[in-house]
Amino acid sequence: MTEVDFHFDVMCPWAYQTSKWIREVTEQRDVTVRWRFFSLEEVNREEGKKHPWERPWSYGWSMLRVAALLRRGPDGYQEVGRFYAAAGKALHEDGRKVHTPEGVAEVLVEMGLDPGAVEAAITDGTTHDDVRADHDRVLELGGYGVPTLVLDGSTTLYGPVVTPAPTGADAGRLWDAVAVWSEFPHLYELRRPKTGADWHHIGDSFSPYLEARDWRTIERPVS
Repeated sequence: MTEVDFHFDVMCPWAYQTSKWIREVTEQRDVTVRWRFFSLEEVNREEGKKHPWERPWSYGWSMLRVAALLRRGPDGYQEVGRFYAAAGKALHEDGRKVHTPEGVAEVLVEMGLDPGAVEAAITDGTTHDDVRADHDRVLELGGYGVPTLVLDGSTTLYGPVVTPAPTGADAGRLWDAVAVWSEFPHLYELRRPKTGADWHHIGDSFSPYLEARDWRTIERPVS
């Protein structure tokens, strides 16, 4: 069995597609997933701007704080996975503004959970600590964005970056490729250049997210 720590930020459309893929993988291969956090707001923070934990509400970070509170319950990672699936679908497929307190509360209601968890998470300062612990851990392992997978606690891989998410047997085959990649510790990068047609495809795939977001994308270059 392979254990995968899947680091995500609800706001990232690429991570959402990869999360749909890894859920399919668990049906095809002996893989278990632990849902962990990563903050794009923090890693891409502009100099002089506040850290997300210094703001009353920060889009992706605050959603992760709600997930952190849910993770403390008896169902732990499974409940975080349910929350991510529901919030991710709402944003990336339905084009809903889930990045507000009211939007997150609606997601919780749809899951059959208490919407009061939003206020509980935001008034509990230790949820900051939970999110930062996951975020800092994956940075120490070389992570710099999402989706990032950590296989069996040691092998850190960025990606796969794919849309739409492969399903069924195709999901299993892509997992096999990822597993083989992990056998080569100094294989750092293999990329497919994006053509104009690719960018058109990506724009179509992410149109609900692009319509719902209230922020501009900032991505720092990675060496």
